[in-house]
Amino acid sequence: MSKENILITGGAGFIGSELIRQLIKDQSKHVVNLDKLTYAGNLENLKSVEDKSNYTFAKGDICNNELLIELFEKYEITKVIHLAAESHVDRSISDPLLFVKTNLLGTASLLNAAKNYWDGNYENKLFYHISTDEVYGSLKMGKELFTESTSYDPRSPYSASKAGSDHLVRAFYHTYNFPVVISNCSNNYGPYQFPEKLIPLCINNIIKRKPLPIYGEGENIRDWLFVVDHAKAILTVLNKGQLGETYNIGGLNEWSNLDLVRVICKIMDEKLKRPVGDAEKSITFVKDRAGHDLRYAIDASKIKNELGWSPKYQFEEGISLTIDWYLNNQTWLSNVSSGDYQSYYKKQYG
Repeated sequence: MSKENILITGGAGFIGSELIRQLIKDQSKHVVNLDKLTYAGNLENLKSVEDKSNYTFAKGDICNNELLIELFEKYEITKVIHLAAESHVDRSISDPLLFVKTNLLGTASLLNAAKNYWDGNYENKLFYHISTDEVYGSLKMGKELFTESTSYDPRSPYSASKAGSDHLVRAFYHTYNFPVVISNCSNNYGPYQFPEKLIPLCINNIIKRKPLPIYGEGENIRDWLFVVDHAKAILTVLNKGQLGETYNIGGLNEWSNLDLVRVICKIMDEKLKRPVGDAEKSITFVKDRAGHDLRYAIDASKIKNELGWSPKYQFEEGISLTIDWYLNNQTWLSNVSSGDYQSYYKKQYG
């Protein structure tokens, strides 16, 4: 079997690095990791694979058309897994144009580069676009779930830019018969997540005895999926997904923000051997986020029934492993929180 050359964008991020750590085990695949190394990209996440013969890192922007052409030609790319994106809702509210540039124009550039390089020879080629459940909007309380046929109703500049990128990918499929698949995933948690996100933020703040900020009254509900399970789902779609199809990936694991933080507080008190209730005293309610969606919840029955994937990690196991990882990797946490890692890689890669 000839080697597959897979371009992964955003591979130095939280989900991308987990995917690469799993994918690199297959010696028939050469992984080219294209990452701009913004605040969310950290090559420390990939220390365990950086010397592997079937791994290559390239620093760069998905909006750089000349670079994309160079990478496709140099490494003879056969498949793309597109994870690179601006993804933090709060940042999208303060700087929406950055999200439009990266998530919309960047995706368009990548699609065009792949289309031009493959030049109509789409046998064994694939463009796999990773998206989010936030494109579907907000659910009411109850049992309703997002399905692949749920109408798009994005409520933030972030989710709107991701919705737009989804539409571009589908447009290439219909217009050019271009080989695509899309997956929309629920909230992820696990090791190596940037600590502005809720779970690592709480873990870090509990360690430092800082306030635990929760928007509004903490009633907003999210479906949480362990990042290891998400990476396995991506590999399942990569290998078995049908062209032109969309697959929702979820954890079947809904928590309100307040209940989730309370669980983290309880586990942290136990692991740090602090008095029961110590961490929970630091919960602080702050002004709600603008346009804050009430509830996300994924119906993942399609990927289970058609491709055979379902999450393996129960939340209790996943959150305990996650907390243990942050407690055992406080140097990483400190470097990321301070921004020191950015200075190091800027010197190395420019």
